[in-house]
Amino acid sequence: MNLDLVKIFPALASDAEKIPLLLAPYVERQIVLPRQPDEILQHLGNFLVARRSNGELVGVVALRDFGSGLQEIRSLAVSAAYSGRGLGSKLLLAAIELARKRGAKQVFALTLRPRLFQRLDFDLVEKEQFPQKVWADCSKCPKLDCCDEIAVSLTLANNKSH
Repeated sequence: MNLDLVKIFPALASDAEKIPLLLAPYVERQIVLPRQPDEILQHLGNFLVARRSNGELVGVVALRDFGSGLQEIRSLAVSAAYSGRGLGSKLLLAAIELARKRGAKQVFALTLRPRLFQRLDFDLVEKEQFPQKVWADCSKCPKLDCCDEIAVSLTLANNKSH
């Protein structure tokens, strides 16, 4: 699959039904939390999608604003046909840029793939640095008592472009 034919766009209302299908394999493997179409519609401006020239959705990423310049990168998923081809990194860079445009000072994620983030200059940090995340989402996670996710963080120095 040619990555040149894939572009990243803000999600459209019509994507709200498709995004959960893209997330489904990751939800089944307990890599991301499920997102329902109504939740996606409610926070549509936080979702970016990777779309082929034929309109097919092949990737997604979202941001969550925790206030005070802190944004979480979440719901990162790439269709199997594009896995390992750099689309995840492309989506992450787009999410970082969106966070930067929104005035974020720091972005973080909880992930099972820290190296993906470390390649983009994220640092490994303690989950306890983000109690807002723990209260908001972790309490609903099936892995709450045996969490294997790793926290990563990137400081957006002076809010300059990367």
